Amino acid sequence: MFLKIVKWCASLFTGGALGNILDTIEHHMDDETKKEEIKADVTKTYVQAQANLMVGRTWWFQLFFVIPLGMWWAAVCFDSIWHLGLNVAKLPEPLDDWAAYIISALFLVDGTKAVLGRWKR
Repeated sequence: MFLKIVKWCASLFTGGALGNILDTIEHHMDDETKKEEIKADVTKTYVQAQANLMVGRTWWFQLFFVIPLGMWWAAVCFDSIWHLGLNVAKLPEPLDDWAAYIISALFLVDGTKAVLGRWKR
């Protein structure tokens, strides 16, 4: 199960999802010219989305900080609610304060962006 999840995540970065979409187009369309036009549009959109993702700060921030912290927090919550006996360790001394500040700032910035985005409409 874990290996399948890792393969799926790796395929997102290596083009596995794009390959699956292009294969679907190839097998389910008859008009060759239209098929090639759609495949070109899909590829262009996929490459642009990947470029935007790599340029932005969010992918590495989420990968190295938000996801592990979220998994730790979820383990603490599940263990507290259902008494699973996971024995989740507490974060070390400076990290607990840093995590609280960074997560608070993240929610503050994202919340402010959402409010300003709605206000601009």
